Amino acid sequence: MSVTRARMLMMTLLLSSGVMQGCQAGASPSSQASSQTSSSTPRATTQETEKNEAQNAIKAAETPTADRDDQTPAERESFDQWVSEFRQTAQGQGITPATLDEALAEVRYQPRIIELDRSQPEFTRAIWEYLDSAVSSTRVDNGRQKLAEHRSAADQAQASYGVPGSVITAIWGIESNYGSNFGSFSTIDAFATLGYEGRRHAFAQEQLIAALRIIQEGDIDRDHMLGSWAGAMGHTQFIPTSFLAYAVDGDNDGRRDIWGSIPDVMASTAHYLAKNGWQPGQPWGVEVTLPEGFDYTRTELSTRQPTSAWQTQGVRPIQGQSLPAFDQGSIIAPAGAQGPAFLVGPNFRVIMRYNNATSYALAVALLSQRIEGGPGVQGNWPRGLKPLTRSQTKELQGLLNQKGFGTGTPDGIMGPNTREGLRAWQRSAGRTPDGFPSSSVLEALRQP
Repeated sequence: MSVTRARMLMMTLLLSSGVMQGCQAGASPSSQASSQTSSSTPRATTQETEKNEAQNAIKAAETPTADRDDQTPAERESFDQWVSEFRQTAQGQGITPATLDEALAEVRYQPRIIELDRSQPEFTRAIWEYLDSAVSSTRVDNGRQKLAEHRSAADQAQASYGVPGSVITAIWGIESNYGSNFGSFSTIDAFATLGYEGRRHAFAQEQLIAALRIIQEGDIDRDHMLGSWAGAMGHTQFIPTSFLAYAVDGDNDGRRDIWGSIPDVMASTAHYLAKNGWQPGQPWGVEVTLPEGFDYTRTELSTRQPTSAWQTQGVRPIQGQSLPAFDQGSIIAPAGAQGPAFLVGPNFRVIMRYNNATSYALAVALLSQRIEGGPGVQGNWPRGLKPLTRSQTKELQGLLNQKGFGTGTPDGIMGPNTREGLRAWQRSAGRTPDGFPSSSVLEALRQP
């Protein structure tokens, strides 16, 4: 298969799967942050897994796609020079010559990684489409089966860190489809490529040093350190610095192996959540109904108050049971006033430490709830609405700026600044200020 045809196949697979954009999963919000944080757009690993599936399909047809070297001799010499200089930096930070020889002797520049890093897909998926995939009946069934198979490891992780096995299993399911696809890129090659030519040189080089340290400490060897094109590794997609901070030897074999040991995967994922503030015994939240006339400007994670205050304002659980007793509860309405609403607490925000998108955290929360035998979303999504493309969102941001409802520099991402500006315009226009973009909203903004 030619390179051109392979790339055409890649684009076909990406478009057919509805991929949006990928990032390092398992990273802290600070390493994932964009100009507008806490995006409602699913920005991580389900999409990244789909990309890996597409890449693997190409690999099967063209040998070997991920290892192809498209550099000219001059470019190869430049990369080799960068590697040589990086070796000195790494050695100065305690990486031994033996480790550097093992890890960097065959290091390869991967042009495909740079293509993916620079890509900004135009089309996005509506949150209901994302959840249809992330919390599909197949994924729920497989999650129940996986949790049953590894109940002992899950129970041990819960006993040690207070995180329910269903939550750990849900993260596992969304990050790598229960290990069926955690990526086939060499982590060393990925971060060497990104450190040499990527958008975030310093971040990539920090991760490459951390990856070398993992090899040096004997947790994994270079050949088996595999993950996504962006460098997220193993069953639950830790980046190297997160691995060093949170990975745990759950099976007591002297190694932290998130590639081959499910007890290590379970314990490491639970440890990550525990260290980021997981509150044992607290639910993530609950689906709720909102009273007529509810102020949708308050549907932000930054708006927090006790459950009792939300109750006073007319918030009720959708199935009639009592609301969770949160000291710091927030209401979110991911599809605006036309879709379901949820009261979420501290543990929901902890899940967002794993991936800083409300839709990701909602997917984990709902999948864990379904794995435990609970219900899915009961309210109706506005499935007739078509999400704005990235360029349409940029146009919306520009129009809001022009009309005096500042959103910052247009970037095509619906973050809190854009939602705030949109709500202010909606209120001025006599609309429900839910901050949800739609084609009708964009059309109204286009009017003089």
